[in-house]
Amino acid sequence: MTGFALDLRKSTATAHRDAESTGFLSRLAVGAVPVAGFAALAAQHYLIYRELESVGERMRADPVAGAFVDPALDRLPTLEADLRELHGRDWASAVSALPATERYTSRLRTACAEWPAGFIAHHYVRYLGDLSGGLMLGPALRSSYGAGTSFYVFDRIPDPRAYKDAYRTRLDALPYPPAELERLAAEAAIAYQLNIDVLRELGLDFPDDLAAAA
Repeated sequence: MTGFALDLRKSTATAHRDAESTGFLSRLAVGAVPVAGFAALAAQHYLIYRELESVGERMRADPVAGAFVDPALDRLPTLEADLRELHGRDWASAVSALPATERYTSRLRTACAEWPAGFIAHHYVRYLGDLSGGLMLGPALRSSYGAGTSFYVFDRIPDPRAYKDAYRTRLDALPYPPAELERLAAEAAIAYQLNIDVLRELGLDFPDDLAAAA
């Protein structure tokens, strides 16, 4: 890894580690969160991706950000399928935003809608994070929770490592001046913190003294 992709990874390394070590996520990985908590995470992901992918549709025409918009990454269809598995036909009535999720989606609207570099920052944090997380978390979650885990399967990306390498090459080729790249990196750190806030709030709603998935 070289160039801006490496700089971006270094500048967000602490936030990335904080997100991965959040108590709720750690308990989820070992099936120590009740199914209701797993379903609540899917609902928050749905609201976040609904906003991000809506912005992505508008960014397709952008000469720089449009290169990052790829239907193979889309998570909204998988989240809808997961919520249908978890809640049944009336799944939409079970979806409500946590305060942290409302802040997250508000930031997506303000930072991404008219700012291509901001969109790339949030795109990078979410999709590359979930592509990697799907490989690590997916099998464990399927074992613990069974249904409702298709979000973690990227079946249109047969070689995730090659895909991530190509993605980082696009980051290295960004034509933005240094000041704009610094803004992009700063926004990526904000995106990580917004994600951490959602996970922490879920952890408060589903503390470790509740019954586990089993």
